[in-house]
Amino acid sequence: MKVILLEDVKSLGKKGDIVDVNDGYARNFILPKKKGVEANSQHMNDLKLQKANDDKLAKERLEAAKELKAKIEEGSVELKIKAGEGGKLFGAVSAKEIGAAVAEQMKLDIDKKKIQMKEPIKTLGSHIIQVKLHKDVTADLTVKVVEG
Repeated sequence: MKVILLEDVKSLGKKGDIVDVNDGYARNFILPKKKGVEANSQHMNDLKLQKANDDKLAKERLEAAKELKAKIEEGSVELKIKAGEGGKLFGAVSAKEIGAAVAEQMKLDIDKKKIQMKEPIKTLGSHIIQVKLHKDVTADLTVKVVEG
């Protein structure tokens, strides 16, 4: 029996896959637990429409991420931090502070988890920070740390 999976099933397939299973396995496990539906013409058409819709949404998200990347890369963020001798900061600048500064200064909402920093910024000056907006789009944000 051909079945369209509605969710991932271990050792069988992923959501949206069309798999061939034994009739008993389908009747006793896949169908009653709503892990899949029989692959008839109506369900096949629904799957086709769902995949087209998912592709459209993915394309829109990618375009939105590219637009946000352009906005991020054309601007910069300035943070005022107390510093000691030699330009060493009292404390450090974290992703949370950078995210708040982007929201305040550039009027853009960026999740702090998307800001990729190997370690917090501990010196004055200009720093380039990567922001992962989409699996295929990464923007470079300029962060200027000044004594304040």
